[in-house]
Amino acid sequence: MPAFRDFNFKLLVIEQLMYNDETITPAFRIADCLKAKGIDDPQTYAYDNDLAHTVLAEARTYFESLEISTELLATVEELTLDGGLEVYQECSPVWDGEDDLYDVGSLDDLDLLPNLKLIEGVDNCGMGAAFDVDVLAARGIAVD
Repeated sequence: MPAFRDFNFKLLVIEQLMYNDETITPAFRIADCLKAKGIDDPQTYAYDNDLAHTVLAEARTYFESLEISTELLATVEELTLDGGLEVYQECSPVWDGEDDLYDVGSLDDLDLLPNLKLIEGVDNCGMGAAFDVDVLAARGIAVD
């Protein structure tokens, strides 16, 4: 299985495959994970434990260990940059999108997505700093 170098880039791919395309199932739900530990409300848990601006350990462990086949990665044709992605809410139930918690630091993982054609939101949010449009254009990837 291919290994991602940038956790935040992997989350963008997971957003597409798990929450948009629904080709990775079942979808991870932090509420289900915490409920199994006797925690009823992820938001209250995050606030009460000063975890508002962090990835919950349960989510990080799940997503870091999630294996995505080369064949499934080849189906990814677009990614979206947006502070409101569902994967972010599952990782950080009270994250407000106002810090760099989910900024992608490297484009090294582009090699894992041979059919990527479009990255949406590069210009619309602060999360696109690592997304060098010249690098993307050289790979035939458009930005919107």
